[in-house]
Amino acid sequence: MCKILTKSIQFICLAILVISSGQKAEAQNKEKNQGRIMTNFDRDWTFIQKDIPGAENPMFNDQEWRKLQVPHDWSIEGAYDKIHLTGRGGGYLPSGIGWYRKRFELEEKMAGYQISIEFDGVMANSEVWINGHSLGKRPYGYISFAYNLTKYLHFGKGKLNVIAVRADNLVQPASRFYTGAGIYRHVRLLATQLLHIDKWGVYITTPEAGADKATVRVQTKLNNASGKSEAVTIETMLLNPAGRELNTVRSKRILNAGESMVLEQNMIVVKPALWNLEKPQLYKANSKISIGTKVVDQQTNTFGIRSARFDAATGFWLNDKNFKIKGVCLHHDGGAVGAAVPLSIWRYRFNLLKEAGVNAIRTAHNPAAPEFLDLCDEMGFLVMDETFDTWTVPKNNGEQGYNRFWKEWWERDTRDMVLRDRNHPSVIIYSVGNEIHDNLDSPEGFKKYKDQQDLIHQLDSGRPVTMALFRPASSKVYTNGFAETMDVVGQNYRENELVAIHQEKPQLKVLGTENTHVLQQYLALRDHPFMAGQFLWTGFAYLGEADWPQTTWGESLFDRIGNWTHLGLQRQSWWSASPVVHIVRKEGNAGAGEWINNWTPTDFDTYDDGRVAVFSNCDEVDLVLNGKSLGVKPKPADDSPRMWNVTFEKGTLTAMGMNKGKVVIQEELKTAGHPAKIVLSSDRTQLRNEWDEAVFVKAVVLDASGVVCPNADQLITFHISGGEIAGVDNGNVNSHELYKANQRQAYHGVCMAIVKGNKPGHIELKATAEGLEGAVLDIEVIK
Repeated sequence: MCKILTKSIQFICLAILVISSGQKAEAQNKEKNQGRIMTNFDRDWTFIQKDIPGAENPMFNDQEWRKLQVPHDWSIEGAYDKIHLTGRGGGYLPSGIGWYRKRFELEEKMAGYQISIEFDGVMANSEVWINGHSLGKRPYGYISFAYNLTKYLHFGKGKLNVIAVRADNLVQPASRFYTGAGIYRHVRLLATQLLHIDKWGVYITTPEAGADKATVRVQTKLNNASGKSEAVTIETMLLNPAGRELNTVRSKRILNAGESMVLEQNMIVVKPALWNLEKPQLYKANSKISIGTKVVDQQTNTFGIRSARFDAATGFWLNDKNFKIKGVCLHHDGGAVGAAVPLSIWRYRFNLLKEAGVNAIRTAHNPAAPEFLDLCDEMGFLVMDETFDTWTVPKNNGEQGYNRFWKEWWERDTRDMVLRDRNHPSVIIYSVGNEIHDNLDSPEGFKKYKDQQDLIHQLDSGRPVTMALFRPASSKVYTNGFAETMDVVGQNYRENELVAIHQEKPQLKVLGTENTHVLQQYLALRDHPFMAGQFLWTGFAYLGEADWPQTTWGESLFDRIGNWTHLGLQRQSWWSASPVVHIVRKEGNAGAGEWINNWTPTDFDTYDDGRVAVFSNCDEVDLVLNGKSLGVKPKPADDSPRMWNVTFEKGTLTAMGMNKGKVVIQEELKTAGHPAKIVLSSDRTQLRNEWDEAVFVKAVVLDASGVVCPNADQLITFHISGGEIAGVDNGNVNSHELYKANQRQAYHGVCMAIVKGNKPGHIELKATAEGLEGAVLDIEVIK
């Protein structure tokens, strides 16, 4: 059985359509009326990291190439070097050209199907060949795309087909942040009948979405690539979140040869389970296309029933509930795994964001992977779905980027993103650009924006469009009428300007599209009902956009491995609905250095004057050192941290958060002794044997009493049996250690390994370091 991986097509097909490397088929198609067959195409690729003339030729000898499974990012496998052409934008990791090839057979009976290959993303400037025939090029590495292979394929036993992909990342600098390189997202092979549902051809909206009743509108686009007209039946079945059938609608139409049509069907759902942030309930629409009694196509799409709107006076509303969008910007890398990110890593990160009080994500500054949005739907995050970082004018440290291709490709790339993403209930707004440097004080600038906004409205009329405006005083967008053309006015930073323009023009709907972590920007959102929300820069530290020796942008709520930063601790005190209390201190004596969350100085002899802050949303906080209260302080009106000057003593520093005089939460920091042992912990101890499954394992250095040693920097080596280490990291923005390794130096007493299974069974992971007691962790891998 081949289980379909994409969200939009989730049925099980009882067929083996593709046999990689010329192997013999072992099963016959048992679902003759199924019509659509989707096959995971991730396995059995060969790869080489250099340009090879003639590698598209099916007879080319690639036996010496590396064998691997995609998704695959070859740039993250390389070593850091200041001279790499990617520069600060690409994090000083390698660039160049890579080739991928894959052999497969198709059964003779598949000759009557239309067969396509689907790529969720290839970085970048890709060209794809089938059996030596070029199918096309796509310069934008973040976009999903497909090619029709049918007329170039060979069918039957022993007749090999060869797909070849060239990914060209040679011209640099191509981005202001890390992109990765290669086939870094999933690949599928799709076979359909000649009469079939168009790619991304099912569009589901909920024009009415109330607590008592909802209207679900399903628009289905059909293509008839056959040579004759057909009488077709389009059947749409709604399934509730529990998987039970709610309603079925059938429509009959004549579809002429060579033509397409869009059919609209409407269904009523009584007492719907609305999609919201607390309980993100998801429905399914099963679309079945029949000719007579034969099913020629079938597809299941997931959607949510909800209403969303922006209001000029009161901000954002979801299902008639008004609240603030508390968002973060996220780049697409996953730290040690680069751009090829298993979904488990995003789930791990999303759980941390939820804990911090975050409810929204901006896909900065490009289309995300399809499964990323699936997870946002599932976990209840709002999404700003963004297209581009540049239009035609380049930006510093990314001069050779998408600006070279925007004029020719913006319409195709925007269309493909919107058609792919428009059924996601998490997506509440589109952004067509980030800090665009094109002249917006000109007719040409007005037209560029309007063309993009109009196209999105045509494809998805139910969602607004914005862009992240850049220095509006200079671009004159607040005085030349440009802002008035936007559905929602989005601005990066300078919140006082956004507040001022709304006070001058209260009809504008406004949203902070990129914001820092300082108190004044927090208050701009808290204290103005018209401010719909903010997106912090950033949620997680990301590769690139840093000056050597740094390799990572670190002004974030969490570092690369998920450790809380002081910014994250403070943000939780501002955005979380639960009681929060956190202690931080200045790392150096008398207020020098960075804010850190420990009570263990690097030099005990020179540290005696501690500057301590407590982040808390509680009414009062009592700070206690070794059992003695240092004073109780009330919550400031502006939610700023509560401050103490503390004479350092070894021992325990405790902050107790109190509401109505009762302690509701507390945090303790203890002085660590000498490093003694390693302890391993993981987000879970079981995973499925699938590419998107991974376990995040942290190795923490403790003293003999079990206190974390924040100054420990031992080299920790990981030993694994029964699985593989996908990457190692420690979150240090200055580290130049390899990610694809089995060892990492501890940083602030911590490092981590990302563990994956390669077969069902048992994984044993050991961590050792000189002078420390080692640790062992067991992980179960299931089918």
